Amino acid sequence: MPPTLPSLVRFDHFEVDLRAGELRKNGSKVRLQEQPFLLLTALLESAGEVVTREELRQRLWSVDTFVDFDHRLAVAVSKLRDALRDSAEKPKFVETVGRRGYRFVGQLELNGALSVDPEAGTGEATFPSSQTAGQAEPPSLAFSGRARSRRNRLILLSLAGFLIILGAVAVPKLVRIRSGTNQPATPRSLAILPLHNSGQEASSDFLGFSLADVLITKLAYVSSLSVRPSATIEKYRGAAIDLQKVAADLKVDTVLTGSFIRDGDNLRVTYQLVDAKTEKILGQGVIDLKYNNLIAVQDRVASEVISQLQLNLPPAETERLRPESSTSSLAYEYFLQGLDFHGQHKFPLAIQMLEKSTEIDPNYAPAWVYLGASYNSDAAFEFGGRDEYRRAEAAYERALTIEPNLLDAQVFLANLFIDTGKVERAVPLLRDALKTNGNYAAAHWELGYAYRFAGMLQDSVTECERARQLYALVKGNGSVLNTYLYLGQYSKFLESLPVDDSSFSIFYRGFGEFHLRRFDEAARDFDRAYELDPTLYAGIGKALSDSIHQHPQEGLGLLKELEGKIAERGVGDPEGTYKMAQAFAVLGDKTSALRVLRGSVESGFFSYPYIERDPLFGSLHSEPEFDRILNAARKRYEAFKSSFFS
Repeated sequence: MPPTLPSLVRFDHFEVDLRAGELRKNGSKVRLQEQPFLLLTALLESAGEVVTREELRQRLWSVDTFVDFDHRLAVAVSKLRDALRDSAEKPKFVETVGRRGYRFVGQLELNGALSVDPEAGTGEATFPSSQTAGQAEPPSLAFSGRARSRRNRLILLSLAGFLIILGAVAVPKLVRIRSGTNQPATPRSLAILPLHNSGQEASSDFLGFSLADVLITKLAYVSSLSVRPSATIEKYRGAAIDLQKVAADLKVDTVLTGSFIRDGDNLRVTYQLVDAKTEKILGQGVIDLKYNNLIAVQDRVASEVISQLQLNLPPAETERLRPESSTSSLAYEYFLQGLDFHGQHKFPLAIQMLEKSTEIDPNYAPAWVYLGASYNSDAAFEFGGRDEYRRAEAAYERALTIEPNLLDAQVFLANLFIDTGKVERAVPLLRDALKTNGNYAAAHWELGYAYRFAGMLQDSVTECERARQLYALVKGNGSVLNTYLYLGQYSKFLESLPVDDSSFSIFYRGFGEFHLRRFDEAARDFDRAYELDPTLYAGIGKALSDSIHQHPQEGLGLLKELEGKIAERGVGDPEGTYKMAQAFAVLGDKTSALRVLRGSVESGFFSYPYIERDPLFGSLHSEPEFDRILNAARKRYEAFKSSFFS
């Protein structure tokens, strides 16, 4: 058994590319969903040995228990066998071992970075990078054990990632929106597309997205630019680019495109800055540098963008755009790989890369920021647990200690504070970020999110709409402006929803329809959302569908199961648990509704004006406990209002 896997593993006619997360057959990509791919990775790591069902549960599903584990595993095995054209009866690759588990029985060809001594049965992984003698060895690119499904939330932050928390269990919030200007005027808009790898070295593919990402971060401090977030450009990886279409889709007037080619220790980056309307080239260049000087790319391209667009920067912005502090080339390479995995929502892999980056250079602030973001995503999306929230907070604090007023760190930490019941600590961070860049859309969106939790509903709408104006936040980006729902503007809420087929969006469409009493449509959408992705919000929707279909006991059973999982994992979104309280009330369980409502308020969702008039809580108004909960929400709401709006 190999102790680690190389980036490429071959067997029979198949090739597994762990960097790209792809299975290929005879060079052609084989469609395989994330969970079966993770299963394949786990089996390959222990090739020839039995991987027990319990090991697979702990490794792949320990945080994903809303659906029966046996069913999930059976589905994943079936899909994997279909992709490999394998069978349970006559297995060539995946063998079922009694009631114990599964074993990979194919013959591996371990090429590339890993060499295996057949006598000793051990191997040593090497990494084609800037690693030098005496530096830490890069980790295996095999998955670390906790599969995370892709969620849009850590996208209006990364819309750096984040607005569904628990979105699986919650709403996309941490979306990394990047934008610019300290003036109310609409800034010039810019999309920085992933660079195209023009070389033959597939192991360098990660540079395409990550170099674009660091440049986006760099230019976030330019107040006369509105730079589209990394989450919106991820879909252009490896795609043929139609500049006019890209500009129309992203609503930008300027596009930066480019390519790179690596040849051993040499790297060449070419780029063009193009006016989207006229397709006139505003600037272009070629950067030749040594691979171990990757960090210079962002500084040189950023300088060219500012020069060609003739932007006059105030002194404070000029200072913030100074060249990056030096860091080890290997630490920076790990950082870029972490960014790439984070952009793909492969958070366990991102954590591996970013932890190694911070071990090598503990004073490079951006690595701490995205390590925190990856911990936060891991915890939030699939109940990773309260320990990961603590790690995320510590990572953000470490970044801000190294580099105070780092925009992403401020906004990400504020988002974490909101989700963990510390709204009052989030607001100063966000207001400080807006002092640095008054048109930083992510800060406006997160501030609107904080105000929503605290009951400042009109102020919440103002901030969120400002973010949408700056970022041209259009339908389909994963954002949901819940405040319209809380203000009773149900039709406007439905109009504002993303136009996509994600479980999250479908749930919220059903929720809006439910409030409009379009019950047949609501039930259809709730059932569809649960079928697509049976996570917390979709589970709440399924319970509401059960109420529509007159199956209250089934709905109550599901809600209690969800409540138990939140308590077990120690993570939760106060806004998500509030919706659970609503569902309990609709299904007639007043005791549970009041218990969960109190927990939501105590955990930081104290939107008093909404709670007071919430139509789904009509049955609770005569209960003394409801009055006590409402009074607790009112006191915190009034204290918040006095602190931040007096």
